[in-house]
Amino acid sequence: MTTVRDVLDRKGRDVFAVGPEASVYRALELMSEKHVGALMVLDGHRRLIGVVSERDYARKIALQGRSSKETPVSDIMTTRLFSVTPSQAIEECMALMTERGVRHLPVLDGERLDGVISIGDVVKSKLSHQEFIIGQLEHFIAGR
Repeated sequence: MTTVRDVLDRKGRDVFAVGPEASVYRALELMSEKHVGALMVLDGHRRLIGVVSERDYARKIALQGRSSKETPVSDIMTTRLFSVTPSQAIEECMALMTERGVRHLPVLDGERLDGVISIGDVVKSKLSHQEFIIGQLEHFIAGR
């Protein structure tokens, strides 16, 4: 069983974040620089208070004709958060993402933000596991 910890060990634990007072424009710049689709929003005490994503921008800025340079992240961030722990199975993450319609899950180890996993990370993990199983079955069938 692959866990969130296994995925973070492979991909890394970098967390890209902004404060709630940052402009949406600055958040978009950072997402572009880091090649990510979402940022964690941390308060002054480095506590997770929200997530801001490209989806939030599209729905709450672009479609509503608002200015990304004048709007703070706090106005559009998602505050109803779903998170996972390092010991959770990837299958649980996939189910949570599907049921809740989220693409990014903060990984909390107690109160500490330990990383972020995306739907892409989950799919890569599942594909890698399936390729391993297929390889093992091919070796078994071939008698090696």
